[in-house]
Amino acid sequence: MRKVVLKPLQHKGMNCIGIYFEREPAIQKLIRKVSGVFWSRTHTCWYVKASEINYARLREALNDKASVRESDDLYKFVNHKNKPSPTTVVPPPGFAEKNVKAGYGISLPSGIIYEINLESLQQFEREIVLKGYSQSTYRTYVNEFRQFLVAIKNNPAEEFTPERLKDYLQYCFEKLHLSENTLHSRINALKFYYEQVLKKNKFFWAIPRPKKPRLLPKLLGEDELRRLFNALENKKHKAMLFTVYSAGLRVSEIVNMKLSHIDSDRMQIFVARAKGKKDRYVNLSPVLLDILRSYIRDYQPRPKVYLFESEQTQLPYPTRTVQQIFSNAKKKAGIKKEVGIHSLRHSFATHLLEKGTDIKYIKDLLGHFNIKTTEIYLHVSRENLVNISSPFDDLWKKGNILW
Repeated sequence: MRKVVLKPLQHKGMNCIGIYFEREPAIQKLIRKVSGVFWSRTHTCWYVKASEINYARLREALNDKASVRESDDLYKFVNHKNKPSPTTVVPPPGFAEKNVKAGYGISLPSGIIYEINLESLQQFEREIVLKGYSQSTYRTYVNEFRQFLVAIKNNPAEEFTPERLKDYLQYCFEKLHLSENTLHSRINALKFYYEQVLKKNKFFWAIPRPKKPRLLPKLLGEDELRRLFNALENKKHKAMLFTVYSAGLRVSEIVNMKLSHIDSDRMQIFVARAKGKKDRYVNLSPVLLDILRSYIRDYQPRPKVYLFESEQTQLPYPTRTVQQIFSNAKKKAGIKKEVGIHSLRHSFATHLLEKGTDIKYIKDLLGHFNIKTTEIYLHVSRENLVNISSPFDDLWKKGNILW
């Protein structure tokens, strides 16, 4: 029977349970089924946030499947160090642990969450987990709510009225100079707390929201795309960016793409649980299919589950790694535009529009909920604009203008 060792682990300022075992696909599959388990490149092990619930989940998942051995200090680490106390409290993920004065609570880089609001934070985090929100939404909402709790100091969060919230949001705009997008995120987090957690009557309709700037998507021209793709030498990286552009995918969608999602019979790519937990199908280009077949045939080690998987863990590539691959290729290609890998998705949509594809089909390919989101590409398409001549050109042609 395989041995699995559980040890205390400090990772990214968070108390975790490190999971150590010799490489074994069966054990790895069991570990990955436990909610909240991630791979750490830094420590070369699997880990999960230290808590009694996660500890019990690990034991249950490995029961009768592996011999579990624990370090002597793990029980104390899980059952004592991770319980909030007036003096030392485990900080949120991503923040360093600090000792604070008795009665204060959690210490963050921006200040302190007082003990009177710790229960509100715990209720907020529990509710958003039970709602099944994505990891991205979870991180954003929890971070914004923590900043609110830091700002209100030892005032109970549940007692805030709409007028006091308006004063706070005015402070965020005038004193903290938060952007419109950040303010929207903070309002959404507060709305979730008061309406979803405290179950108060809906009053956020009375709180004005700042108007968001209408930013046009940034994209690459065909010549820039050729230079970008030609700058890549690694066959796996090249196939990855080909797929993103060919199907108009988000970076989160390409890293989670599985081999089974490529349907060569129907010439479709299945995009599973994309943004908004929404499945969709996109067209599979015949050219891309040949490229992917060549990549899978020739690349070593060959992918087994995911289309583009890490050679070390056989797990999906981290999104930051894919973003860095794009950034390195862009730099090598001499492209000066301030664009990220998402520009390939923007370019896909705009180029389809310029080739005469109906915007309703583009909406479905991109997985947008509302066609208004897709209509922004009408503002960047050159299809109609190139045929419009400037009145200055006509004036110049008539002559009698000195240069």
